[in-house]
This record gives sequence, C-alpha cells and structure tokens, in this order.
Amino acid sequence: MKLFILAAVGSIIGWITNVLAIKFIFRPLEPIHVPLFNMKIQGLIPKRKAELAQSVGEIVETELISMEEIIDKFVEDENKSEIIFNIKRKIKKIVDEKLPSFIPSAFKGMIEEYIDEIIDKEADKAITELTEKMIHRATEKVKIAEIIEEKINDFELEKLEEIVLRIAKKELKHIEILGAIIGCVIGLIQGIVILIP
Repeated sequence: MKLFILAAVGSIIGWITNVLAIKFIFRPLEPIHVPLFNMKIQGLIPKRKAELAQSVGEIVETELISMEEIIDKFVEDENKSEIIFNIKRKIKKIVDEKLPSFIPSAFKGMIEEYIDEIIDKEADKAITELTEKMIHRATEKVKIAEIIEEKINDFELEKLEEIVLRIAKKELKHIEILGAIIGCVIGLIQGIVILIP
C-alpha cells in the first residue's frame, strides 16, 4: 500500500512539475517581483524575447535565405525572357509613337528589327549586371535579420503563446504524461528503498 501511495504521489508531483514548466515558458508575461527572495519571475519567452528575435533574424538571414537568393530567384531565366519581351514591347510602342508618321512603315520595321537584335545580344548581359548591382545595393540597404527581429518584437506574446500551444498541443501533453511516468518510477524506487529492511 505504501509503495502504491509513493508511486501515486511521485506521479502527481512529476505531472504538476511538467505542467508548470510548460506554463512558465510563456507565463507570467510581465515580471513579477517576489520580495521574499528579492527576485523577479517572468516566462522564458517574454524575458528573452529580444534575444530570441535577434537570433531568429540572424539565423534566417545567414542560414536560410539571403537577399542574393531572393533576387536570383526573381531574375531566373524564365523571368529574364519575360523582362526582355517586355522591353521589346515597350521599345516598339515608343518607336511607333515617337517616330513621325511620314516615315514609311518598312523603315520603322527595320529600326525595330535592329533594336530587337541589339536587345537579344545585350539584354541578358545587361540584366545580369543590373541584378548584381541590385544585389549589392539590396544587401547594403535591406537587412532581412532586422526585418524579422522587428516583426518578432512587435508580435503579441499572447498570440505567439496561442500559436505554439495549438501547434505543439499533442507533444506538450506527452511531456506532461512523461512527467507523471517519471514521477511514478521515482516514487516506486523510493518506496522500494524505504521498504527494504
């Protein structure tokens, strides 16, 4: 009977400990001063939100995605051909609008063909050079890490807690149950040690 009671008490203690540990990840949101121990208690995420935001921003920028990759993805070969097509169309429109109407259409057609040839020869190289300049400017001006850090710092903690708990509900329940099981095992071991003469 004593063995069963010690196992049950250990199980309850283990379960409660893990439930509280999970709660203390987010709660309390604001620091609570405990005068008896002269210390402040605050949830892990709220207390270290700024550090977390900075770390996540840096990891995303250095390990996951960079400005170069974003621009390279934007200016892939299929996009280059679309850009070239749009340039040709725009130039054709300008030629049609700006050249005087007394110029024969055959001559206009020759001008457009000549411009098309130049674009076909030079556009790919020009787009690549422009892309490299854009990447250089973008990496100087746009810092993905800073954007992410700012977004995380602006994110409401209650909303973040709700999202994390909704996503990890099953895993967190397993942690609570594991606490109960470990507590039960520890209670059984203590009972055996106490009951052995």
